[in-house]
Amino acid sequence: MSLSLRLLAVSAAFAFAGTAFAASPATPAATKPHTAQQQRMIDCNHQATGKKGAERKAFMSSCLKGHASASAATGTTQRTKMKSCNADATSKALKGADRKAFMSSCLKGEATAH
Repeated sequence: MSLSLRLLAVSAAFAFAGTAFAASPATPAATKPHTAQQQRMIDCNHQATGKKGAERKAFMSSCLKGHASASAATGTTQRTKMKSCNADATSKALKGADRKAFMSSCLKGEATAH
C-alpha cells in the first residue's frame, strides 16, 4: 500500500511539474516592439475612431502617408464643436426632435433661431 502511495505522489509531482514547464515558455512575439509602420497603423486606427466608410478610408490613407496633423486638428475641432453645441442645447432645455434639429444645424455651423 505504501508503495502505491509513493508512486501516486511521484506521478502527481511529475504531472504538476510538466504543466508548470508547459505554461511558462516566453513568447518572443509578445515582447517584441512594434515596427514604425505598425505603430503608425495603431496610432492612425486610434485617431480614426468614430469615422466610417469612405471618410475612414480617406483618413487612414492620409494618416498612413504622414498627413495626419491636419486631420487630427479637425477631429479636435469637431470634438470641441460637439461639446459646445451639446452645452447650448442643454442650456436651452431642448429635447427630442427640437434637440436633434438644433444639434444638426449647430454642428454644421448654421445659425439657428432657437
